[in-house]
Amino acid sequence: MRTRTYRLAGATFASAAVLALTVGPAFAADNAWVSANLKPVVENGVKGSGTAMVEVDGTTITVTMAAMGLLPDAPHAAHIHFSAAARHECPAVTDDKSGDGTINTTEGGPAYGDIVVSLTKTGDTSPASGLAVDRFDTAPGGKISYERGSIKVSQGVADAITKGQSVVVIHGVDHNHDGKYDGDTKSDLDPSLPTEATDPALCGALRVAPAGGMHTGGGQITGQTGQDGTNTGMLALGGGLLLAAAGTGAFAAKRRNTARAGA
Repeated sequence: MRTRTYRLAGATFASAAVLALTVGPAFAADNAWVSANLKPVVENGVKGSGTAMVEVDGTTITVTMAAMGLLPDAPHAAHIHFSAAARHECPAVTDDKSGDGTINTTEGGPAYGDIVVSLTKTGDTSPASGLAVDRFDTAPGGKISYERGSIKVSQGVADAITKGQSVVVIHGVDHNHDGKYDGDTKSDLDPSLPTEATDPALCGALRVAPAGGMHTGGGQITGQTGQDGTNTGMLALGGGLLLAAAGTGAFAAKRRNTARAGA
């Protein structure tokens, strides 16, 4: 059994901003990993935030993500986006080509690119599941706590993620603040849906961590990794597992292998 030490980013965590998530597969020390702070997409009126981490092992990825401030109890499609021609960033005000004061998914495309991974809870994760609303998180209480491993991607997508050229986007916006997806404007992706259901809400570019892992100081927590890949103490805090602090975007970060002997 291997012991790994994790460090928590040294920001102050307000209790209301802490999202607990039980994490399964541990992040292996020798694999590439990238992380993102998820922030509101400009012009879309969302006040949420979140964090995401992706581990890349060859052409297999593990995604861990947490967010808050979303429309509660409604499906929120979430994806990893990439296109070689994209800017590899989140949309800017200048991407609002229609001038209607909001950013829809197509308008955000030049910034973040096409869907390359659908972050569904079960089943297919390909771009074909980009609108599989029955398999995305429904954000109970406005919060998402997501973790999924063994996601297969192409070598090109794996390389793009590893190089920090991909972007995580969570969709679903309540423009008129009535607590549901509705309105006369139809989705640019599926005219059977209102645009609120598919407009981008939170966005973050996945960037490469410094050598040895992303870190900002703070406390450390040690966990055991068994042969089944389960980590018993990753980001443990008060009996729960801390993934993100939404007010700060702080994320679990520094890790090192403290007992490679016997691994």
